[in-house]
Amino acid sequence: MKKVLIKGAMTLILSSYSMIVSAEDKTITLMLDWFVNPNHGPVVVAQQKGYFKEEGLNITIQEPADPSMPAKLVAANNIDLAISYQTSLTIDVAAGLPLIRSATLIATPLNTLMVLDNGKINSLADLKGKKIGIAIAGNEEATIGTMLKTENVNFSDVNIINVGWALSSSLASGKVDAIWGGLRNFETNQLALEGYKAKSFFPEEHGVPSYDELVFVANAKTYDADALKKFNHAIEKATQFIVNHPEESWRTFISYAPDTLNNELNKRAWNDTLTRFALRPSAVDLQRYDRFSDFMYRHQMIKTQPKAQDFVPVL
Repeated sequence: MKKVLIKGAMTLILSSYSMIVSAEDKTITLMLDWFVNPNHGPVVVAQQKGYFKEEGLNITIQEPADPSMPAKLVAANNIDLAISYQTSLTIDVAAGLPLIRSATLIATPLNTLMVLDNGKINSLADLKGKKIGIAIAGNEEATIGTMLKTENVNFSDVNIINVGWALSSSLASGKVDAIWGGLRNFETNQLALEGYKAKSFFPEEHGVPSYDELVFVANAKTYDADALKKFNHAIEKATQFIVNHPEESWRTFISYAPDTLNNELNKRAWNDTLTRFALRPSAVDLQRYDRFSDFMYRHQMIKTQPKAQDFVPVL
């Protein structure tokens, strides 16, 4: 009886301790850049595997109603963290928004200039006089123009058409001859599932400096450095798990929302995204950031040129 009482007391103490620890977890609201998809693999796996909890963090994941808003909500202190793009972050910082890059999610560009692999367009030079579909107007002259210039084609030699988010269908139907904004891990697979083989021209191979596709951003004035370090450690642990166990991590990923995530497009995209995740989310190359900021400034994408050391702290 004495042993039973002692055991019961110990169980009660441990249970109470667990409740105290749980109550002391720091709650962080993270807003994604889009609905949950394989690009967010480390975030979802860290949540499902309990890696955030191990760091004493309670992460609330939100999907945006408007994809243009997450970083702005961070700047306004309405949420703690958001997933954004290095390009967007640089534009926001240059415009005076109080934001920092706290970690990298996807460390390489995903965007491509994509055509159908049907023998009609074999090089960027073949795009002269052709139609290029884009989803969002704004920076296409800097990026597409730079890429075309490497093959002695002027930006004025192509016809830019805004097709909205109908990138794949516009290319497949022949409405346009190429698309800019299609991701190498998604649109390529989407077209393949519809019976079309795509060919991609990569910006980093045609004059555009390499950059991080997806980054985490925090408020420059109010960020909690200790909490961010814990968050980054959980993301790093999840990324290592994904790389070491791609099939098991896929099952972990789709367990977050089986009805919407478990499909052939996401499965293919998952496999094509594995090598893109930042193995060291906290690590940063300031010169690489400055090279891209300089590119944006020279092409008038930004009016002032922020220095990486001012918005990319080493955590």
